[in-house]
Amino acid sequence: MHTDKTRVATLLFPLLLLTASAQEGGDAMFAKIRAEGLERSQAPAMFATLTDEIGPRLTASPAFKRATEWARERMSGIGLEDAHLEAWPFGRGWVLDHLTLEMVEPRYLPLIGYAEAWSPSTKEEIVATPVMVGGRSPGDLPSMGDRLRNAIVLMQPEATFIKEDRLQPTTSEGPVRIGAPPPPGPRQNPADARQMAQAVREAGAAVLVRTSYGEHGTVFVQRRDEGEAALPSIVVAGEHYNLIARLLQRGTPVKLRVNIQSHYITADTNGYNVIGDLPGSDPQVRDQLVIVGAHIDSWHAGAGAADNADGAACVLEAARILKATGMRPRRTIRFALWGGEEEGLLGSKAYVDRHFAGDANREARDRVFVYLNLDPGTGPVYGWYLENAPGVQPMFDRWLAPLKALGARKNVLPGIGATDHLSFKAAGIPGFNAIQDYTDYDVRIHHTNMDTPERVREQDLKQAATALAWFAWQAAATADPIARP
Repeated sequence: MHTDKTRVATLLFPLLLLTASAQEGGDAMFAKIRAEGLERSQAPAMFATLTDEIGPRLTASPAFKRATEWARERMSGIGLEDAHLEAWPFGRGWVLDHLTLEMVEPRYLPLIGYAEAWSPSTKEEIVATPVMVGGRSPGDLPSMGDRLRNAIVLMQPEATFIKEDRLQPTTSEGPVRIGAPPPPGPRQNPADARQMAQAVREAGAAVLVRTSYGEHGTVFVQRRDEGEAALPSIVVAGEHYNLIARLLQRGTPVKLRVNIQSHYITADTNGYNVIGDLPGSDPQVRDQLVIVGAHIDSWHAGAGAADNADGAACVLEAARILKATGMRPRRTIRFALWGGEEEGLLGSKAYVDRHFAGDANREARDRVFVYLNLDPGTGPVYGWYLENAPGVQPMFDRWLAPLKALGARKNVLPGIGATDHLSFKAAGIPGFNAIQDYTDYDVRIHHTNMDTPERVREQDLKQAATALAWFAWQAAATADPIARP
């Protein structure tokens, strides 16, 4: 039976839909976002702070904590409500204090290389002949006698180099392989690699040396905390690693000088996410959330520029753009910067587990309309991976259309792995990741010493932040439902 209130609501509902439709597709709002994002952008300045001033942001390191505090202050300065850090348990942080890495015989050569993350210090400076175990199995080591005791151990055969980037799905009419290209040449599987490292450790080795698969001095270097049993470890540029290997194969006497000094951060073993809200205005849907995010942590050898300071800066800039328009979204837009992505999507997973996962959080989970993520790649936003959800394509295609004037191309049906939207998708929340440019990303940038600001163009930061702001606004405004995983 209809009451007076019901009749009023019935009369108002078409008006609300019309208002939502106007907000969702309004040329005037797109013009505001475009002008603010392209003509008054602060994304380059925020990107420079993260890369040049703060630098690499290994989770739980002092630089990571400085970055999260800075981002929280930036969110507050933009005018987001309830800007705060949210802690989650991680483990000890790590700082590299000093690295010496040189060949001293048969000639002097400074070697290009980096200590792996969470590497312990060497007990002292080590000058020794390197020993090659690459290509061997743990069962071969006893036959080497005491050669591994206090040795600098080369863990892999000569390097073969990564020659191709991942494919760009927006330039192909048909399906393409999504994600990073397969590794070059034969690779040891992770379980065998761990077994070999354990055997070398038990044989009394002093330092582990691994090769990089990047050319031109590019060093791919990461590693997770392996605890107190870990040995000091280094990744050396492939060209220099191969030089040492060739000299050893020819029987030429070789000596290396290695000194790693590092320390652990144990006073605060939390990781942190940075959260801030742009509140919704429509009483019917303002308790629903559109969440826009990117990870703010990075690996330690470069500046974490394309992975992922550009994404973090664009999330902050998208918030600034929308706030600067003076328009309030229908749904609340939550902006989030995650820690611990590089160690396994840890920050976003902790956030989803705490707030949205499981039966106890069903109502909160159902209030999340969509999650939008910016990572990996660099350059402009070309479109979105639709995570094999064809039902969202008409909506996302409609939202993408005005961005084609700014270089957007198309949305693609497949999904992409290994980034933070997966934490939301696993909980039953629609989660999508932007498609960006991958030129040089896999051969030179991703997790390397070459992930520096030179890899990111100012005009691309502006475009990506503008695209992110527009999609966030559209998602917050639409009256259409969205398909859920």
